[in-house]
Amino acid sequence: MSFVTRRALSTLIPPKVASPSAVGSSPNAARMQRVVSFYEKLPRGQAPEIKPKGLLQRYQHRYMGKNSSALPIIHAIGAMMLIGYAQNYYFHLRHHKNNAH
Repeated sequence: MSFVTRRALSTLIPPKVASPSAVGSSPNAARMQRVVSFYEKLPRGQAPEIKPKGLLQRYQHRYMGKNSSALPIIHAIGAMMLIGYAQNYYFHLRHHKNNAH
């Protein structure tokens, strides 16, 4: 096995937390105790689900989360239609509303 392959595989393997040879000697025992206490403090199990806080996060959680749907596309099309009508009214239609001679 080449050096590069061995080096790549060694990063995937976690350090041996409770090796008997490291715990027996006194300088390594304190270091190993720090490693063990670090690993003991790590949370176990599934991570808690993050609650959405803002308006955009609630929208994303509702429509783009686990049960994603096509409604955001429909909402975008509707918003563009509303903005388009508002622009048409402002730039063109407002001039013709009372000119029925």
